[in-house]
Amino acid sequence: MISSTFKTVKISSFILAAIFTVGCISSKVDHAEFESIFDGKTLDGWEFDPVYWSVKDGLMVGEITPETVLKSNTFIIWKGGELGDFELKVDYWISEAGNSGVQYRSDRFTEVPFALRGYQADIDGGNRYTGQNYEERKRTTLAYRGQKTRITSQPDSITEPRGFVERNAWKGLNLVSELGNRDELGALIKKGDWNTIHIVAKGNVMQHYVNGTLMSEVTDDDAKNRMLKGLMGFQVHVGPPMKVMFKNILLKKM
Repeated sequence: MISSTFKTVKISSFILAAIFTVGCISSKVDHAEFESIFDGKTLDGWEFDPVYWSVKDGLMVGEITPETVLKSNTFIIWKGGELGDFELKVDYWISEAGNSGVQYRSDRFTEVPFALRGYQADIDGGNRYTGQNYEERKRTTLAYRGQKTRITSQPDSITEPRGFVERNAWKGLNLVSELGNRDELGALIKKGDWNTIHIVAKGNVMQHYVNGTLMSEVTDDDAKNRMLKGLMGFQVHVGPPMKVMFKNILLKKM
């Protein structure tokens, strides 16, 4: 006769095994939905200035040296077409003096080679800005780290977006709620180490996660200036010598 204790242990073990199996299947399915867009060997499928971008040890590397100081921000641009609704996950490492970002739903700034204009998930070595939503060459800051915002248009009397910017932030930035303390959220981002940034863009809502924590969320109701699709790439920012590295670049179109 099998004791009730043994039966309980056997049933519990079965349940745990089932949960583990389902969890593994779910994880594989989730991962299968994402496509790797960097092979770790070449920069095939990307457009870039080879002075600043290369592949080293399986990593995508953007670098400024004392001999290659930039006059304008430069980008490595994915050649896979425009993205509308999507998720992007990427691991990054950035030097202490580094300034970079993930550019998306952007168009070309044709006055400068390899330049983009549009939304950016900010990345910097000092973690002052990492996680915020900054619109490159357009409306500037749309959400600081720790903010959930709603963006509205400039008055009709102002035709140039830059005319509605003050102190490097969009005047139509309306705070909906606080996601957390800016410094406490920043403390979750590891300096001098690898971190994971995750962008979710669906409709006019854009969320930036770092290491699994929501850092900023923007609902863009500015029909005059918003972009619902566009190009994606990574930035090397003007400034002192720096290095930024990317790996495990995974994209899911929705």
